[in-house]
Amino acid sequence: MQGRVVIISAPSGAGKSTIIREVMASGFPLEFSVSACSRTMRPGEENGKDYWFLTSDEFREKIEKNEFLEWEEVYKDHYYGTLRSELERIWSKGHHVLIEADVYGGLNIKTQYPDRSMSIFIMPPSVDELRERLIRRSTDEIGSINTRVEKAMEEISLAEKFDVIIVNENINQAVEETKRVIKAFLEKPD
Repeated sequence: MQGRVVIISAPSGAGKSTIIREVMASGFPLEFSVSACSRTMRPGEENGKDYWFLTSDEFREKIEKNEFLEWEEVYKDHYYGTLRSELERIWSKGHHVLIEADVYGGLNIKTQYPDRSMSIFIMPPSVDELRERLIRRSTDEIGSINTRVEKAMEEISLAEKFDVIIVNENINQAVEETKRVIKAFLEKPD
């Protein structure tokens, strides 16, 4: 059996991390793909568990060698991306890969593995509800929340390009629906 890729993308505040955590605890033969970044490690973080921590120069070198499925320079010299070697590492164990990616990265990965991947977009019930969730999180100032909401509206406009859209109005229902579509995808014959 060929290893498969499950890609989950969503705007900030849509519930993606909670859904992924629940999916990973469900016993699927899935392993989480560890992203790479060029920022410094924060206290308590571990290389290879939280991220693959690279210098900006190392990151750019890997870009030139085409070692990323997708990558983005989020801020000057602050890169994030998905290494091709992560998929190979996970597939070599006989597992399938779960990738959490931003919307553009998720679509990019899908084009590289069209027959082996399923892309899932976690949709907030509304932009107003998304704004309220971001405010309730109390992790960002209002200017940052407005920026995130503007970006979310752009990302939501791309949702139709994903294989599956799951509206997260109720987190428990969204988790169950996500598990159901992943199960069907993983059990589908090659």
